[in-house]
Amino acid sequence: MSTPPLQGKRVIELGTMLAAPFATHILSQLGAEVIKIEPPAGDPTRALVRGGPSGTFIAYSHGKKSACLDLTQAEGREALRALLAHSDALVHNLAPKAARKLGVTREDCARINPQLVYCHISGYAAGPQADDLASNPVAEAATGVMEGNRINGRPSRLGPSYHDQFAGAYAVIGVLASMLQAKNGAPPEPVGIGLYETGLHVAARDLVGVQLKTQLLGRAEREPHGEFSMPGYGAYLTSDERWIYLLMLTDGHWLKFCEAMQLPQGAEPAFATLRMRKKAREEVEAMVSSAIAARPFDALLGQLKAAGVGCTEVLPLERVLEAEHAHQPGKLRDIRYRGLSFEAPEFPRMAGAAGSVETLPPAELGEHTIEVLAAAGLSESARAALLASGAVRTAEPGSFAWAPVREAS
Repeated sequence: MSTPPLQGKRVIELGTMLAAPFATHILSQLGAEVIKIEPPAGDPTRALVRGGPSGTFIAYSHGKKSACLDLTQAEGREALRALLAHSDALVHNLAPKAARKLGVTREDCARINPQLVYCHISGYAAGPQADDLASNPVAEAATGVMEGNRINGRPSRLGPSYHDQFAGAYAVIGVLASMLQAKNGAPPEPVGIGLYETGLHVAARDLVGVQLKTQLLGRAEREPHGEFSMPGYGAYLTSDERWIYLLMLTDGHWLKFCEAMQLPQGAEPAFATLRMRKKAREEVEAMVSSAIAARPFDALLGQLKAAGVGCTEVLPLERVLEAEHAHQPGKLRDIRYRGLSFEAPEFPRMAGAAGSVETLPPAELGEHTIEVLAAAGLSESARAALLASGAVRTAEPGSFAWAPVREAS
């Protein structure tokens, strides 16, 4: 079994919901010891589903340790400083005002530990809006994503919090780069990731594309969404009412599809190139829809796969993990938590690294408080005093329990 690349590194997580916990989840999967700092009320994701932990908490907090510190108390903040002094990195997504109030700004942390890799994920990075609050949907709204995603005409969020997760992944890249700098003898570079800036970068292709069209055509003209841009690229309903998604990027894809579906008209000169098919969009869409609607899903899938056509079923969440491919080594991690079993998708690591990080269930609130304070050098008497003051807390059995499901009468 290979040694995880971040084994021996200690990372402090101070944040909630998604961006920072997602970043530290990846760092944990790479072998870092992640200590999740939680307030006495716990991370809010511990109580999102029927009063108990949510999918977010279980999926992205397994493998971490939990230390419960009351940072509203001076003693709690002092305990945090002790942990930071003995850690390699801090990742947080506190609002800038909260970071200043709690004494965990870049400057504060540099005084505590000059070698600490400091990573702050905020709504907006440096600039006139640096103190503005932002969330995943706010980033979508401000960077052009939401305007193009409408439900009944109303701009709407995408659903999954992609900008939070992209920001978390960008934060990991920054932390690793900073660690490399420190390894080479340079001071660690602080990492600042904004959800807004993340959204801009993710949307770069479309933002540059609209500029290109403006300069070529003299007017703003955005590219349509992918499946509408390329006829035959999208979801279609089979005769047994299952949805199949077709990959139709190139002229070669189109010809393979027509051969598989025995559509001789698809090879006519009027449909020879993507540009021509775009001009005949309605005719092409009708041709593809009719061919798919005439066949049951299983037979259709066999025909398309045999012809080398890229396609897949559009699956509901409850069926995603039924796929044989999902159960190949290194793709899922079995987690037992409070008597329940979960298959959590793994972070896609380097080849051969699967299973190299120990499986630990999500920690109970404060489960490791005393352990991590001892590791930070606090004496037994100091730890006892912190417990007595209420500045730190340990796990309480039965906290954040799921409410029982009541049968309808």
